[in-house]
Amino acid sequence: MAEPMKIRATVKDGVADVRVLMAHEMESGQRKDANGRTVPAWHITEVTASLNGRPVMVAHWGPAISKNPYLNFRVKGAKPGDRVTVQWVDTKGDRRVDEVIAN
Repeated sequence: MAEPMKIRATVKDGVADVRVLMAHEMESGQRKDANGRTVPAWHITEVTASLNGRPVMVAHWGPAISKNPYLNFRVKGAKPGDRVTVQWVDTKGDRRVDEVIAN
């Protein structure tokens, strides 16, 4: 399983600023290995975020996203102590879910 995501959520004036760093190789499927064979595509296809269990963001990604992607978004109506959960799914069906308490 992939390494945990690094998530930070800070609340100011009812808006949470969420920053996420994901550990993932993100292979596009266009690179060749040392023997000239194509390295199979392996990348995150969907990222979802929720605030206290309520979905607030869904992103559909393709192979053009860089290795170890960084994501930043804002959520209105948040307060300190709220739970922010981020989940991703990749082309192999692997999943990662991590959460943080907003401060």
